[in-house]
Amino acid sequence: MNIFNSSKAYETSHDFPPSLFALLRATADKLAYLLLFMKLLMISGDRSILRGKRCAFWYTLQELRQHWDRIDIICPHVRRVETGVEERNFVPVRDGGGEVHFHPSPHGLWYQPLWIVREGKKLWKEQHHDVMTVHEYPPFYNGVGARWLSRVTGLPYVLEVHHIVGYPHASSVGEWIGCLLSRLLLPLHARLAPGVRVVNEAVREILLSWGARPEKVRVVPSFYLDRALLTKNVRPPISYDISFCGRLVRNKQLAALITAVSDIPEVRLLVIGDGPERKRCEQLAKTLGMGERVTFLGWLPTAEDVVGAVLTARIFVMNSLSEGGPRSALEAMGMGMPVIATPVGVMPEVIEDGVNGIFTDGSKGDLRRKIMRLIADDAARERLGAEARKILDRFDRVFLIRQYAEFLKSVAAPRP
Repeated sequence: MNIFNSSKAYETSHDFPPSLFALLRATADKLAYLLLFMKLLMISGDRSILRGKRCAFWYTLQELRQHWDRIDIICPHVRRVETGVEERNFVPVRDGGGEVHFHPSPHGLWYQPLWIVREGKKLWKEQHHDVMTVHEYPPFYNGVGARWLSRVTGLPYVLEVHHIVGYPHASSVGEWIGCLLSRLLLPLHARLAPGVRVVNEAVREILLSWGARPEKVRVVPSFYLDRALLTKNVRPPISYDISFCGRLVRNKQLAALITAVSDIPEVRLLVIGDGPERKRCEQLAKTLGMGERVTFLGWLPTAEDVVGAVLTARIFVMNSLSEGGPRSALEAMGMGMPVIATPVGVMPEVIEDGVNGIFTDGSKGDLRRKIMRLIADDAARERLGAEARKILDRFDRVFLIRQYAEFLKSVAAPRP
């Protein structure tokens, strides 16, 4: 029986007031929505979409919404001057898939755990979500709020740990404190959560060594590679020797890369991305007399723009002290770029040194030597790039996001 239309036939055969049938039909529609549709509640710190940026989170949601009828995202405060969309609750463009609604806090971060409980409880009463997923990182307000929300609603949740801040090397006192807090709080939060998602084996091993239960922790990579985008046959002309892509923060060690390149005559570096370290790195390049050899592009609006820019260089370098991925290096490999990378995040799992990439210890001297060797060897670059591209089979976006959705649904509350 079609519960959306059944009240019409029933109304014609029974002498009841029309208002009663309107109420019954509205109730039936509401019950159908609650019982038949899958709904996900996300607790996230990512506000990039609300700031008008089409970044990795935007592309992830486009695919994830194919597996859910509605996704609600609770996130921190976004200043009105930063808001890049007309409405904060909106459906990302593209046909098909469920609705996506953002719920930014009107308060500062100090209030975030309470906002998660307050807004989450209201949303749960309206939507009866099946499961909640929580992106956890210092200062851990997401995990605190989500645990509290789960206790008052009974909503099961998955704790997501994408990266241990400051591990294996901290780039600042703040990261050192973040690593210490992670050591103290993550084991407790992981034990309390019904399920824990990590994005690489390194994070899983760390959590297990800190006391997390193995049966709860699942490796589900978040490095979603768009095969169609990364394998386009049209390649731009080479204008640079090295490309770098990422948020410009101290952890990325861009300053060390600039210093290493300064000692290699005529080598040109392209920097894609923005962040608090940009001005310092721009000044360093000028001080080293590299103003004409280093180009800072800033933030690029689309994935297509980023891919096009990365491909204007001969090699890609990732020099981070710590990472969850990084996605940028994996995307460069998917493009067929030869990559020089530090052995952090997922890199030890995907790079076989000298076969599909080259490891560096991140020091200026080691970077310089390996960059010079690779730039001078056309055959090596071609061989490394061809092998690197094979990771597309492992990190295909459609496959991994389906795996992610299935994991979340495995933790979801049973349907009545």
